[in-house]
Amino acid sequence: MSEKQGVLAGFKAFLMRGNVVELAVAVVVGAAFTKIVNSVVEGVINPVVGSIGPKDLERYQSCLQSPCEVDAAGQVVSGITIKWGSVLSASLTFLITAAVVYFLMIVPMNRLKQRMDAREAAEAADAAANPVERTEVQLLTEIRDALLAQRDGGAAHAAVLASQRNAAEGGARPAEGPSQP
Repeated sequence: MSEKQGVLAGFKAFLMRGNVVELAVAVVVGAAFTKIVNSVVEGVINPVVGSIGPKDLERYQSCLQSPCEVDAAGQVVSGITIKWGSVLSASLTFLITAAVVYFLMIVPMNRLKQRMDAREAAEAADAAANPVERTEVQLLTEIRDALLAQRDGGAAHAAVLASQRNAAEGGARPAEGPSQP
């Protein structure tokens, strides 16, 4: 029974990972977006194309091998046809989807990334122009504290030394701590 609970717990952890949730949201949004694109193709593009021929792009086809005969339902009874209208329809749907994704998602994200990169570069330049200068005594004190803390293995000892260092630098009064050996 515990192995089954372990498997279920692992599955739950997998589902709750950020990437899986984001992927699920993307699939749902993509399905809704596909309906919008199909509506644009069927409601706008097909009528424009229909002004020069059949309204339904799916009906555009060419006969490759004669005689091509089509029944009332639109099915080819004899001959071989190339249905280039369905390819054109799918291509238009792809181009519209790609354009919307590019202009509404990629371009704004690239602009945001450029702004963030420019801000980080400005902060890095500011930090390089105004470095925090520490004296030799401060650096040696920090090294001593780190070595003592490492030797003693005591975080409390390191905290006492750090508070004493802060007090010596003009900070607050040193904190009370355990006595030093």
